[in-house]
Amino acid sequence: MVSEEDLKAVLAELHQLRNRVPQLTGALAAGVDGLVVAHDTPGVDPEGLAALTAAALGVAVRVADATANGGFRELLVRGERGYVATYAAGRTAVLTLLAQDRVNVGRLHLEGRRSGARIGELLDAADAAAREARRAGRPLGAVSPTPPTRTRTTRTPRAASADARTATDS
Repeated sequence: MVSEEDLKAVLAELHQLRNRVPQLTGALAAGVDGLVVAHDTPGVDPEGLAALTAAALGVAVRVADATANGGFRELLVRGERGYVATYAAGRTAVLTLLAQDRVNVGRLHLEGRRSGARIGELLDAADAAAREARRAGRPLGAVSPTPPTRTRTTRTPRAASADARTATDS
C-alpha cells in the first residue's frame, strides 16, 4: 500500500512535469492493473484512462515479447489532435501523458522517461516497504516451534525407480 506522503510526491511529480512541458493536457500514474495512483487529467476520466492504459499495456508487452525486443519501455499513440504516451514507471506502474499535437515529441519522451523513472522509484520503494512490513507483522504462532515429523517407508528396488519421485526429491 502506498502512503499518503508517497501519493503526494507522485502527484507533485505530475504537476512539475506539466509545468516543464506546457503542451501536456494531462498526466496519470497508474498501476499495471489499471488502478489510478495519482492524476492530473482535467476533462478526462482518470479511472477510464487507467483501465485503457492497462489494456494497451497488455498488448504492448505482448508485442515486445513476440518480437524479442525486451521488456516494455514506452508506447506512443498519435491521434488527429494529439498524443498519448505511456512509459514504464518501475515494476508495477506506468505513467500516461496526454499532449497537444504541437508538442515536441523528443521533449515529451525526455521528460516522460525521467518522470517515469522518478515515479517508479517512489512506488517501488513504497511497495518494498509494504512487503517488508507485512513480513515483519506476521504472528509468531504462524511458524511451528517443532519440526514436522516424517514417516519412514522402506523402498523396494522397484519403488526406487525414477517413477517414484516425490516433491522433496526434485
